[in-house]
Amino acid sequence: MSHLILATNDRAADTLRQSRVANVAIGFGLRFVWGKLASGEQLLMGLERRSAKHCNPGDHWLDDAGCGALDGFGTRDVGLFELCAKFDSIEIWVDPLPNDQLVLVWLLDLLRPYKEITTKLNLVYADDSVADYAAEAVAKWKLPTFKVADNHFVMASRAWRAYRAETPESCFDLLMTDLMIFPRLRSALIALLEELPDKVTGLGASEMDMLGCVNEGHTDPKYISEGRWYRDVFDGRDAQDALIELAEYSVPPVLLGDPSFNNDDRYFGRSEWKVTLTELGRSLVAREDDMWRHNPIKRWWGGTELTNERLWRWDRESRSLVAP
Repeated sequence: MSHLILATNDRAADTLRQSRVANVAIGFGLRFVWGKLASGEQLLMGLERRSAKHCNPGDHWLDDAGCGALDGFGTRDVGLFELCAKFDSIEIWVDPLPNDQLVLVWLLDLLRPYKEITTKLNLVYADDSVADYAAEAVAKWKLPTFKVADNHFVMASRAWRAYRAETPESCFDLLMTDLMIFPRLRSALIALLEELPDKVTGLGASEMDMLGCVNEGHTDPKYISEGRWYRDVFDGRDAQDALIELAEYSVPPVLLGDPSFNNDDRYFGRSEWKVTLTELGRSLVAREDDMWRHNPIKRWWGGTELTNERLWRWDRESRSLVAP
């Protein structure tokens, strides 16, 4: 009986592949928690069989799959639906982090019309990040599996539509809904809403954590972007992009080394570049100023475009949305 694992991130897939608990284990490298979301058409194109449309690195969903990852079941040119058809059973392994919850609801919403796939689909929830464990240990895990039912697909579609909506209201409204069918989704939504501009400072929780890290005396941009203190919403690449963005505003809260330095390392492989707080940065740490009183905002949160005129905020004290 052939068995496929679809993991909600590439690192988990690598560990699961080494553990040999399935014939094939493939992950999704998609990041939904930072930056503008790809359109539904772009996401679907990435899952098709490889063609001339996939001309750039990362365009095809298997670009980062290792050589031999599909041995016996095709090549790295295969499309997702074509691959799923080859297997008798399919499990989606879900890490607990917010981006993994978004990948889960996106994937279930995508697969919902394909009954030939959904009838052999099960969910496996990991309590910790799979990649934090040795493959030999993961091979011995006996995690429960849950058959995917219609209510999974209904809630997944609702959650994915809410995150892609033009305002964060639908995501906030989901918190008033019974979400126990997806055990980690509620905490993921709260963590994501906390990344909206703060009611006082205008920065998200992870950005404020970065400023706090610098305020405590840490100046290495690589350390700041790799630290586990950024609440598990951002990965290292997200954190690097966020830190660079903070330094590029006309009135920045941080200075990031030499502004003329701009090569592929982009600060994070060069320990001589130091992060320092500006006067604005110190005021933000003290919660005495507002980032967007000094700068135009250029940011996306899910499907919400945030501008100075349409600036949705998060009130961390009342844990509520603040409309523009």
